[in-house]
Amino acid sequence: MSAENWVYGYARVSTDDQNLALQRDALLKAGVPAERIYTDQMSGATVKRPGLTALRKALRPGDSLYVWRLDRLGRSVSELDALAKELREDGVVLKSLTEVFDTSSAFGTFMFQILSVFAEFERNLIRERTMAGLVAAKARGSKAGPKPKMSAEQVEEAQALLLDGKMTATEIAKRYGVSKPTLFRYIPGGREALALIAQQ
Repeated sequence: MSAENWVYGYARVSTDDQNLALQRDALLKAGVPAERIYTDQMSGATVKRPGLTALRKALRPGDSLYVWRLDRLGRSVSELDALAKELREDGVVLKSLTEVFDTSSAFGTFMFQILSVFAEFERNLIRERTMAGLVAAKARGSKAGPKPKMSAEQVEEAQALLLDGKMTATEIAKRYGVSKPTLFRYIPGGREALALIAQQ
């Protein structure tokens, strides 16, 4: 790639106690220079994200932007669609490391739109289940339970590590400070189940 056309990366986690290392390592492995990886440690629902703002200012026509997953960029279909449109108009290609699309082609743009819809649907489903659980707990006269041992983002990262196959389940569990049985409570079926889902 010429000096005029650069590759950039963006990584985000929701809180300070979550680790950017997995996303950063994946971006480095994909060929993104460390100095061109921009990060934020805040919710995707936050409108003002300093890292993303600085990245947008750095991008030029012909550049490529890599993300680990679509939901690192935004939390809703409308937000992701607006950002993708702006990037296309600016001549920037958007690529995901874990989802099969890039916006350099019409088909890639189509896949981006489909994945955006499913990403928002998944978040809404998780939110509905959480709220239903809280309502049920309140009806029983109890408070919300203890903090989950793994956050949703940590589960996503663990799934990616299992699929990658370079770490054992025991090593992945240790990385997140949980036991192997706890890891498999969050990821039923482990690597084999994830591989089957990926093939569908």
